[in-house]
Amino acid sequence: MKKSLYLIDGSAYIFRAFFAIRQNLSNSNGMPTNALYGFVNMLQKVIREKKPDYLAVIFDSKEKTFRHEIYKEYKANRSDPPEDLIPQFPYFEPLVESFNIIALKKPGFEADDIIGTLAKQGELFGFEISIVSGDKDMMQLISPNIHMLDTMKNKIIRIDEVIEKFGVPPEKVIEAMSLIGDSSDNIPGVKGIGPKNAADIINKFETIENLYNNLDLIDKEKQREKLEKDKDNAFLSRKLVTIDTNVMLDVTLEDLKF
Repeated sequence: MKKSLYLIDGSAYIFRAFFAIRQNLSNSNGMPTNALYGFVNMLQKVIREKKPDYLAVIFDSKEKTFRHEIYKEYKANRSDPPEDLIPQFPYFEPLVESFNIIALKKPGFEADDIIGTLAKQGELFGFEISIVSGDKDMMQLISPNIHMLDTMKNKIIRIDEVIEKFGVPPEKVIEAMSLIGDSSDNIPGVKGIGPKNAADIINKFETIENLYNNLDLIDKEKQREKLEKDKDNAFLSRKLVTIDTNVMLDVTLEDLKF
C-alpha cells in the first residue's frame, strides 16, 4: 500500500478559516482568534479523517517572489488583509509546530512552489499525494498519483475534474491559463480569450509556441487579432502561472513523517 503525503496550503487555510468563522472569538486580551480556531479545526479534521503518513503545512513568505521580479504588477490588485486577521498571523506557524507538524515557507517563492516541489518528489518515491487546497493553479500538478482535496467543498479533484474545469488535461493547464489569465492574481492573459476559446485553441495547437508559430491557422479574424495584440502577455502569463517544482528545500520527505 502506498504511503500518503498530505501537503496543506496553509496560506489559503488561513483566509478560509477567517471567513468561515465569523463569530466574535477572542482571547482574554481581546485579540481576535476566529481564524486560529477555524485553522485548528480544519487541521485536526485532516489528521483525524485522513490519518496521513507524511504531512506538512506550507505558507507564503512575506517577501516578494520571483514572479514580482518578472512582472511588477503581479497581485497588485490584492487588498490588505482584514484588520481582525492581521494580529493572528504570527501564531499560525507556531500552532502547526505545536502539533509536531513541519511548517514550511521560503523567501522568494510561494506556497504553491514548495507544494509543487514536494508533490513531485513524493511522486518519484511512490507516494500517494494529496494537495489540500482549492486553488485552481494547483491543478497543473495533478497526475495519476497526485490529487487535490478541497476540504471546504469536501471534493477530491483528479484528472477528470481538471478536464471538466479547464477543457484540457493537467499538463496543458499552464498553456490554457497563459491565454485566459487570472484576475485574482492580476495576470493579464490575452484580453478577450475566455476559458472555452482557450481550451479549443490549446487542444488544437497544444502549446502557445506552436500557436504563435501557426497563427495564420486561426480562422476567426477577431480572435487572431486579439492573440497577435497580446502575444507578449501570453508568454509573460505562462511564466507567472507556472509552478516551480524544483525549489531547493532544507527538508527531506522523511522529515515530513507524521
